[in-house]
Amino acid sequence: MKYLVAVLALLLGASAAQAQTVPDLKGTWIGKGKTVVFGTGAHHPGAPSDPDTPRVHDFEFTVVITHQEGSLAWGYTSSRVADTREPIALAVASDGKTVIGSDTNGSLHMTVVSADRMEICYTHTGLGPGKSIVANCAMFDRKK
Repeated sequence: MKYLVAVLALLLGASAAQAQTVPDLKGTWIGKGKTVVFGTGAHHPGAPSDPDTPRVHDFEFTVVITHQEGSLAWGYTSSRVADTREPIALAVASDGKTVIGSDTNGSLHMTVVSADRMEICYTHTGLGPGKSIVANCAMFDRKK
């Protein structure tokens, strides 16, 4: 019985040591980069010369995380060209660094690099109102 208690204590201690703290994501995050776009949309204006040919588009996005409860967070996004305030829902994985999320027509995959820096990748399919297909990744810094 002593051995069972000792093994359980070791296992529970190891599990607790592996658990990461949830980062504070609240704030305004700003990122610039390039995106590949098929089609057009509010954040990526301009008519494509050929609907079957993608174009590379510069972007500047803002992610505002207004609320956080433990590993769940929410807020909105907007861009330099369209202040749409599109809602986002986010969840922090158990490693404390990976964050996944969705907006009204796409998906986010984020990696916390430091307290004030994240890499944010975004994709959406052509199922939204603009019928555009988009993919990008960029570093975002928390605005001080």
